Amino acid sequence: MATLKEKRTCGQRCEDFGRFVWNSDNGTLMGRTPEKWVYISLYYVAFYVVMTALFSLAIWVLMYTVSPYAPDYQDRLKSPGVMVWPDTYGEEIVEISYNTSDKASWMKMSNILHDFLKPYNDTKQLECNNYNCTKGKYFIQKTFSAPHHTKRSCPFMQSMLGACSGLEDPTFGYNCSMPCVIIKMNRIIDFLPSNHTDLPPYVNCTILEGHDSVDKIEYFPDRGIMDLSYFPYYGKLAQPTYVNPLVAVRFSLVGKKQAKIQCRVVSDKISYENYHDPYEGKVIFYLKAVK
Repeated sequence: MATLKEKRTCGQRCEDFGRFVWNSDNGTLMGRTPEKWVYISLYYVAFYVVMTALFSLAIWVLMYTVSPYAPDYQDRLKSPGVMVWPDTYGEEIVEISYNTSDKASWMKMSNILHDFLKPYNDTKQLECNNYNCTKGKYFIQKTFSAPHHTKRSCPFMQSMLGACSGLEDPTFGYNCSMPCVIIKMNRIIDFLPSNHTDLPPYVNCTILEGHDSVDKIEYFPDRGIMDLSYFPYYGKLAQPTYVNPLVAVRFSLVGKKQAKIQCRVVSDKISYENYHDPYEGKVIFYLKAVK
């Protein structure tokens, strides 16, 4: 039977540890001579310097090849989405419902539109976008001619929405049965909505349900046109003062005063029949006025 190993005292253990840290007999520090510690330290310093340099080089090459103004790949988004204001979006539907007899109800709608149109204030637009754009033509900019290495943007002023601008009627028609909605097309960098410069995109609204409830549809600007001078969009960094062109639509509600409406941006390069994206090229909403 093997003899039991003698139990070492705490002092002996401390002595062994001290000898491990520094062995004066062999001249080793934690099992290695100072010379070997120098060699291994130099190895790891060189290793991490090389790894850091390779990582930095990879990041530099990546950043050098990526444009800060536009994503390299935009193949998943070929046609813009369309949105409507007041933006009373539910889980599945957009329902713009208000009570003409309840001031709080219709004021809620008008306040949403006032807040949305703040960037389009005439004075603000003339200060930020005072460039005189040529109507009816794409505003192609190959250089950064604006201050701070940016590109110019065409002004879109609130007053261009006419009777639905909120300037003539601050209620936007929600205190009666002539409500205004605002249609906005989402931005896509370098997107040109049409192959024909004589056919600008325009908004067309159709009644899907409740035809007897809508007596008249009016568009602002005239014919619901989104002028070509607002395209293409070059990105937030290149055009920090850019604002989307808008189209306001005013509906004259009669009878039951409720309808299901589809507003579509019509152009040969804007699709609207994507089953998987109900807001591509169009927006469907319910408009209802009660008294």
